[in-house]
Amino acid sequence: MGAVRKAWAVARKELRQISRDPLSLIMLLGLPALLLVLYGFALNFDVRHVALAVQDRDRSAASRQLVASFVNSTYFDVVATPAAGAALERLTERRRARAVLVIPEGYGADLAAGRTGAVQLLLDGADATTAATVLGYASALISEANVDMLQRTLLMAGRQQLPSRIGYEPRVWYNPELSSTRFLVPGLIGALMMLTAVLSTALSVVREKERGTLEQIRVAPIRTVELILGKTLPYLAISLLATVIILVAARILFGVEVEGPYLDLLLATLLYLAGALGLGLLISTLADSQLLAFQGGLLFSLLPALLLSGFIFQIRSMPPALQAITHIVPARYYLVILRGIIIKGSGLGPYWDQMGYLAAFAALTLGLAALRLTRQEA
Repeated sequence: MGAVRKAWAVARKELRQISRDPLSLIMLLGLPALLLVLYGFALNFDVRHVALAVQDRDRSAASRQLVASFVNSTYFDVVATPAAGAALERLTERRRARAVLVIPEGYGADLAAGRTGAVQLLLDGADATTAATVLGYASALISEANVDMLQRTLLMAGRQQLPSRIGYEPRVWYNPELSSTRFLVPGLIGALMMLTAVLSTALSVVREKERGTLEQIRVAPIRTVELILGKTLPYLAISLLATVIILVAARILFGVEVEGPYLDLLLATLLYLAGALGLGLLISTLADSQLLAFQGGLLFSLLPALLLSGFIFQIRSMPPALQAITHIVPARYYLVILRGIIIKGSGLGPYWDQMGYLAAFAALTLGLAALRLTRQEA
């Protein structure tokens, strides 16, 4: 009981310091929600309403039908109709259009005569990912148009029975709309929680150093474990509150709801935050100023959580050396759990391996922080 009272005394002292600095508290609670809004709306991998220029040299019913199939798909918007002989390159150079559909003269006549009607799609390949997606959309639309023309031709020829074909009915689980926002928002939550937790504890001990109050704590009859508990528990509560704010904002702004059990989400989040708080404490024992602690917190929390966790870039597509580094990034394992609970509605059953990694990371960072604080006291 004495150890609990001592840890609670340190926690009360930390809470008083937080209450005397309301700007920092507002930043810890409001900054993650603000970043969620900014990144949530800015990061979007969905490709819709592609700016399309159409050069229709044929001006037949068949060419107009082809253009209508592109527009009705909602993937393309016709933004320009350059005349024959116009410089098509300028449309993409000036970013007026991302793709140019060229329909040559005789297109409709070739189709009517049973010949192949040739069309050309010019594509801006500066953004390779978007270009590949747009190319896939266009290929699918052309294939669908070919199937429709084949069916009409057979019916006009008097064939009552159409040729056999495969009935393809895809069903997408968990994210039927294939919305990138539903995939990205959980990753943002994990990255922002890591940032909040690491920065909060990274600055706490350094603040004591700069104010000269750390020496008073060292001479007090408080053990290292009690000091760590007193320093981390207030920020654990603040980080959990920030998590709730982020989840509410994600539901209101982006429609991302937690489909799985909240208790499992809480357990995984507690382990994740414990490791993040321990990392912040470890950084604070190494830094001599709040500026250095802030820079170290950003370097070791936000950047790995954004770049090396599978949040934006697939880990399997990274070079082997980077894939090896991702194994020490806790956000990699937390994002798997978070997406499973939020998107798929599953519990912790399939993710005990990831929970084990999070527990090991928390034990490692808290242990190293305790060792550093003990050496400093000695």
